[in-house]
Amino acid sequence: MKLLEVKNLSIYFNQNGRRIHAVKDLSFDVYNGEILGLVGESGSGKSVTAMSILRLLPSNGIIDSGSILWNYKGSKSLLDLKEDELRTIRLAEIAMIFQEPMTSLNPVLTCGSQVAEGYSAHIKATKHEIKAKVIDLFAKLGLSEPERVYRSYPHELSGGQLQRVLIALALICMPKLVIADEPTTALDVTIQRKLIQVLLDLKEQFGLTIIFISHDLGLVKHICDRVLIMRNGEAVEQNDIKIIFENPKHPYTKGLIYSRAPLDVKLRKLPVVDDFLSKNKSIDDFMNDINVINNTEQDRQIDFLKNQRTLLKVENMSVEYSKEKTWYGRSKSYFKAVDDISFELFPSEVLGVVGESGSGKSSLGKAILGLTKMSSGKVFYRDQDISELNFNQWKPYRKKLQIIFQDPYSALNPRQKIGDAIVEPMEVHHLHHNTKLRKEKAIQLLEEVGLSPDHYDRYPHQFSGGQRQRICIARALALEPEFIVCDEAVSALDVSVQAQVLNLLQDLRSKFKLSYLFISHDLSVINFIADRVMVMKAGRIVEQGPCHKIIQQPSEEYTKELINSIFH
Repeated sequence: MKLLEVKNLSIYFNQNGRRIHAVKDLSFDVYNGEILGLVGESGSGKSVTAMSILRLLPSNGIIDSGSILWNYKGSKSLLDLKEDELRTIRLAEIAMIFQEPMTSLNPVLTCGSQVAEGYSAHIKATKHEIKAKVIDLFAKLGLSEPERVYRSYPHELSGGQLQRVLIALALICMPKLVIADEPTTALDVTIQRKLIQVLLDLKEQFGLTIIFISHDLGLVKHICDRVLIMRNGEAVEQNDIKIIFENPKHPYTKGLIYSRAPLDVKLRKLPVVDDFLSKNKSIDDFMNDINVINNTEQDRQIDFLKNQRTLLKVENMSVEYSKEKTWYGRSKSYFKAVDDISFELFPSEVLGVVGESGSGKSSLGKAILGLTKMSSGKVFYRDQDISELNFNQWKPYRKKLQIIFQDPYSALNPRQKIGDAIVEPMEVHHLHHNTKLRKEKAIQLLEEVGLSPDHYDRYPHQFSGGQRQRICIARALALEPEFIVCDEAVSALDVSVQAQVLNLLQDLRSKFKLSYLFISHDLSVINFIADRVMVMKAGRIVEQGPCHKIIQQPSEEYTKELINSIFH
């Protein structure tokens, strides 16, 4: 049975009198009880299509043509319903799990009250019954201490917990169709796998039909029955999941499938979508002796690096955060984010740090750079102790040690042109002799990271996520550093854009002899970019060694769990 029928749908946005077409003549069906994958890069029209089903488009979004038929309890044209008629369908029959929980949930209301409100809008029950229903669903979703979660505010919960609250909000009325819009993007692989299993269990238990939106074909392959590939607002290919993966027809589909960093082999260069679209390459062109780095070569590279003088040395580092305070603001108890860690990093080496959220990865990176205070331990940079430097003493080291943050949008000033953002650190550190030379250097850096000179005078909001991350990389390179902390620098990017940025970081490493501390929750990414890897859990290093050894012969159960959680 066709539960949902989308026919010849076209959507555009009015922007300063111009029509920006987001979806063009799109048609697809959703069958009762199936999971349909909607796949494509950012800007392909996936989320816009999903929002149009529930008529949640912003005011400048116009459905130009087409129809959306909802065949549950009769047949209804969703585009012709009045707003009050739509309200009876939203959440009760069709619900949506949004991508970003912190912006989807109200920060001043408890999580339980927000889920309860959705239930009471459609089903009559007492407050006691509603609360019991919500707490029961929280428990089914695997939330420990569901009563505490009920009374917690969004900022008091982790990303994985918040995403489960959003799933609870979507499922509280047991709808027939659930639209899941990138529900696991940027989550740890272990949490991601658990949430996906929760969705699959609920599908079986309650007979849900799901539209699963993602840019990750590895994930889609695992859970979907059919898949629709979108590019620039159009459907380029749709078929059963097995046919798509065994015999993809469109070059764009091939690019999405093969651009993800593999776990079972280490490549010098990752394929990107453009290799398949315009250069007509095949995956065999990348899986060859020239591009594959074998274990022996990896070991020789590590031996070469270790024969050099140490660039960075961390001795017995610990980082503690206050967990509970007295009425006077004094700390009563502490949480140890980094617990007695020691390691070395060598010139031109990439050291990967992998682990779940809360394992201490980011605290480690920030403590090295003096952005988070250590409670104990030492950090040496080229044999100089930089552990106790004050603000002014840190200044000459800021040129040599840089950081690239996870979220490029919040890392850039929205009111500052990106050219000025790159020039500013040069001015602070008195690099180059005048404004003209600094601008020339900034333009050179933009070109170095794959952007063009005319981007210099644009603002951050005028760029895609991948372009903004390139801008952050250019800004980090402006001071000609020797060492960069990459803190989940590619985790929120599309797999295709992720491949481009990872290739860029590898090229820049070779060209400028850079060293990276590369923080990630994804061992596939670490396998491509890093020479060695440290596995962190609860603030401690539980395992470390060459990437191939850790991935192929892990000794710790925790490492095995991280590896097994990756969707291929």
